[in-house]
Formats: sequence, C-alpha cells, structure tokens
Amino acid sequence: MAFQLPRALGVKRAFAGAAAGLLLISAAPMGAAQAETAVSTSAALPDFTQIVSETEGSVVNIRTTEAVPVRRSPVGPGGDPSDLFRWFFGPDFMPPGYGPQQQPQRPHAKPDQPAPKERTVPRGIGSGFIISSDGYVLTNNHVVDNSNGIFVTMTNGKEYKAKVVGTDARTDIALLKIDATGLKPLAIGDSDKLKKGQWVLAIGSPFGLDSTVTAGIVSAINRDTGDYLPFIQTDVAVNPGNSGGPLINLQGQVVGINSQIISRSGGFMGISLAIPIDEVMRVVDQLKTQGKVTRGRIGVQITEVQDDVAKALGLGTSQGALVSSVEPDGPAAKAGVHAGDVITAFDGHAIKHMTDLPRLVGATKPGTNATIQVWRKGKSLELKAKVAELDQKAAASSNPEAPANDGTDRLGLGVKALPADSGLDQGVLVSRAEGPAADAGIEAGDVILRVNNTDITSPAQYEKAVKALDKSNPVVLLVSRDQQSQWVIVKLQ
Repeated sequence: MAFQLPRALGVKRAFAGAAAGLLLISAAPMGAAQAETAVSTSAALPDFTQIVSETEGSVVNIRTTEAVPVRRSPVGPGGDPSDLFRWFFGPDFMPPGYGPQQQPQRPHAKPDQPAPKERTVPRGIGSGFIISSDGYVLTNNHVVDNSNGIFVTMTNGKEYKAKVVGTDARTDIALLKIDATGLKPLAIGDSDKLKKGQWVLAIGSPFGLDSTVTAGIVSAINRDTGDYLPFIQTDVAVNPGNSGGPLINLQGQVVGINSQIISRSGGFMGISLAIPIDEVMRVVDQLKTQGKVTRGRIGVQITEVQDDVAKALGLGTSQGALVSSVEPDGPAAKAGVHAGDVITAFDGHAIKHMTDLPRLVGATKPGTNATIQVWRKGKSLELKAKVAELDQKAAASSNPEAPANDGTDRLGLGVKALPADSGLDQGVLVSRAEGPAADAGIEAGDVILRVNNTDITSPAQYEKAVKALDKSNPVVLLVSRDQQSQWVIVKLQ
C-alpha cells in the first residue's frame, strides 16, 4: 500500500519551493566579508549535545500519589434513597423535608461501622535532579506537597521510593532522599554570574515526557513577582511536568530550578521562571542539618521608594526600602529605626529594590548583630540591630481617636494635637482634608509625622513648617494610618 503524505506537509513543501525560487531570483555573488560574517555567526551558535549527554543522567522523573476516600455505593439492599443524592452532592447534602436536627434513618448503617477506607491514586508528575552521590534529590515543594507517596525514576528506568528530608514553601524547595549510592550529581554553578542573553537549557518531564531538553536564553535577572524571590526569567520552553528540573548553563552547571511559567493558557508562552541556585543551596544546607529553614527578622514593614519621594528626601535615586511601620520593641525599633526611614543597606549589602531587604534579613542567622544603614532627614545613619527569628510575633498598638473638623491650610489640611492615648510620640492628627491633600489620598484620622525632613511635634510647629514651604516644589508628607506609614506627595495651592 502506498504511503500518502499529509496535506499539511504538501503545503510546507510547496512553500519551500516558492521560497527557493525567490532565493534564486534575488541571489547575488556573496562578498568575502559577507561570507566570513555568515560563517562566524553560524559557528557562534552553541552545540548542546555534549552538555546533554553529560547531564541528563542526573535528571530524574518524580511522580507522586495521594490518598482519597473510597465512596460507598448508594445502591444496595436496604439502602436509604437519600444516599443517592449524597453520592453526587457530598455527605452534607440535606434531602428536602429534613430539618437540621432531623436526619434520615439508614436501616443498613450500623453504629460501629468503620470509617470509609482510602485508596491511593496518581497525583502528579514533576522533575528533579541529583545533588549528591548518596541519593539527595532536589525538586519543587509544590511537586511533592500533600502527597502520600513519592517515587523517583532514573533515566535507566530504575525507580526508588523517596522520603522528604525537608521542605520550604517560601522558596518552593523540597529536598528528597533515596536509598542509592554511587550516583552522579549535577555540578552546582553560580547564578550571580548569569547575564541577560546567555544560553541555558532545561531538562525535565513536561507532560510526563521524560528527559526532554529545551533551550533558550536568559531574558531577565532578579525578576520580582511579589514573592520576595529573585527569579531568573528565560524563554526556555517549560511546561507542566518541568517543575523541579534543572536550568543548566553552557558549562553543564545548574544555575536554577525551573519553578513557574507565566501563561494565559496553562502552557508555555515564552516566559518561564527559575529559582536561582544560590538561593536554593542556602535553603538546602539548613534542610540537611535541621529539616527546616530558620530565617531572621528585624520587625519592619516596607514599601517601595517612589521617584518623587526619593527626590523630595534628597536621596538621589529610588533605591532602598521605605519603612512604613516599625514593630514596637522589635529589633529595628531597639536599633533606632523610625517609620519614614529609607533602609539603603543591610549588613554591608546595598538595597537596590525593597524586596532585597527581606531576602537579606531572612538569610541572616537569628542572634546576629547586623548593621542597618538608613537615610533620614538628608543624612545617612548607621544603626546596629540584633536579628531575631522570623516566627516571633509583635503586639500591635492602639489606633488614634476619630478627629473633629477644623479649618484648612495651604495643603488643604486641618490638624490638631494628638490625643494622649494615641501611642505616638510625635505628629499631628488630621481633622479635615480637602484640595491637594485630599487629592493625594490623605484622609481625616491620618497622622502627619513629618513635613519633608522636619519632624512634627505640635500643631504650631506644623503650621510654621507649612508656611515656610516653597510653592514651586512639591511637598512630601510622612503620613501614618492604622500603624502604617507612607510618604505622600502633595502639591501646594
């Protein structure tokens, strides 16, 4: 029987023929310089075959199972007809005609009837990779979370049951252990040395297809998605099942763990995110030794530094972390950090973006005496804080009283003295907000702590500070609301 080509292939071949005709028409003798450029460009494209052959044996498939209750069949002798509805709608379904205290009788049910049995079913498939010859395997926490069985399959088909050494939901890391020796681990690289445009590979099990290799480039470094984790963004094709697999550089070293995709369809759309291996290995060290991750804290809440705020404060750039509130009696408060300060460095590391601070503090061992550099009133100050453990809780202070109305000033604000039980040692209470202040979002009940770089201690002192403002420049106010402080830009009337 003759084999017939699909129509789509015929169309492709026809298109290729048309393209070849166009090339014949437009082709001209290529100069030596052009030929040399074409050859060098071709030679610059990487060949991944050697990297893949050396690394794919260390990448594993991970499948998980979970336990689900076995539902009793509603059909049977002596069964209650209402059980048929419970079979479809769940055990809490109340048939019509039964009140909250009136349950239908079930002749077949016995008081000592055992609880429903459970059965184990497949849950999901992911990827992982070997990091030591004695059987330690890394993957994502979301791959193994809520599972009752974890099975690691090697590329040679051999399968092991794995146990969880430890997990960390914040970084989405899980460390597994299998009973095996003499394994070949992947080399660990340095994610801090990654640059945009570098070639990288992903090896994993997308849709359960083991040992699948995809390639691309690094699209961005330190991509912030709101998770306080500096992701590596790539255009490497990553799909469901790739989670937990390695991101590998051209030296065959792991530089990240593939963790997330940004997609509207659920499949690859050109943006994938990997956890930097430097962050991962810091977590792994703690999971190996203590089975959990202990993080530091200093007791502040932070926001971004807006360009206008940075300019008004004389900071120069919008880098750093703006302190919106300080936990009473917390490490930062004891060190002298104030709401409205901008933390520009922590323990010698510059804070370029606000999410750098929680990462640096979290990676600091509790009990460490760390240096905090802050920008306050046009000056840089160096403070010392003893880092506490993250799970410590702080008591909240009381809210300010509701205000009465007064006249307004150039900013559109009416203010009065703070009540004695406000819990604040400076500031004035906003009794009325109109015009520019209201447009900027200030409301009655807010507390004005600072005008530009001037601390506010009384209504009279606030009035003096406002009168001295230059109309040609915007004003920045440090405003406290519900124990949260924020710089607000207001334009003078």
